[in-house]
Amino acid sequence: MEPVSTEQVAAFRRFNRCFTRRIGVLDDHYLGQDRPLGEARLLFEICRSGPAVSLRELRGRLGLDAGYLSRMAKTLQAQGLIRFGTDPRDSRLRTVEPTPAGRAEVTEQQKRADALAAGLLGGLSGSQRARLTEAMDTARRLLRLAGITVRLVDGASADARACLDAYAADLAERFPEGFDPSDLVRPEEVSGDAGAFHVAYEEGRPVGCGGLRRLEPGMGEIKHVWVHPDARRLGLARRILGELEREAAGRGMTAVRLDTHAVLTEARAMYRACGYTEIPAYLEHVYASHWFEKRLTGTAPD
Repeated sequence: MEPVSTEQVAAFRRFNRCFTRRIGVLDDHYLGQDRPLGEARLLFEICRSGPAVSLRELRGRLGLDAGYLSRMAKTLQAQGLIRFGTDPRDSRLRTVEPTPAGRAEVTEQQKRADALAAGLLGGLSGSQRARLTEAMDTARRLLRLAGITVRLVDGASADARACLDAYAADLAERFPEGFDPSDLVRPEEVSGDAGAFHVAYEEGRPVGCGGLRRLEPGMGEIKHVWVHPDARRLGLARRILGELEREAAGRGMTAVRLDTHAVLTEARAMYRACGYTEIPAYLEHVYASHWFEKRLTGTAPD
């Protein structure tokens, strides 16, 4: 990937300073309520998570230090806004749930947040609001993508198999003929010297995957590039594809191939956009109707 320029870093930090000041992040009494933003956000996340949520899940979702999260939760408990419990499925996990007072505060919090946003947007024309809304949506999607990590895992790991199970379920719904999970790559095909398997994680949760296996000396095959529905339209599939290409190049492969089904039109468009060329069938595969190849030159999709 291209290095980040000092100008890009400076622009990002300027935006952060402007945005945090405008929405009142620096105020100890966020939105005029008697708590800072951190506690307000934690209470909001607890209320939106259903009857109860584990502290472990909250820690992963918010990226908070365990000690800091515990101190904030105890403050909210002391004020009668949440209560602690244990997970009925695992007594080792501590859970929190909102009290009626906690839910009432979050309801008021949301009213004030809506009023703050409306006040800020009210100073712009309709076309300016539309441009800002589109720009913020783009920023949100790209920031989500920036926060996702793609890691090499063992092909037999629980996360790898969970992703492949979800991938198989997706294809079973989309393919007119259905999909037989026995067609999935075996763990040994995408582990060790034989290949590699990558899983994408967002806030500790697997949200995508892709595999690489060796077809012959110098030639690899990319398999099962999949993204969870909640993480689609972020550019994550291209990111995973790029990681697999770099993995292949690092293993001395000079080209990679893949195949895809006729109904997966969006996949074919992505492969072409990423430099893949359609070729004749290189393997017989019951679910394949299009075959692609890309020569590796040390670059990957941007």
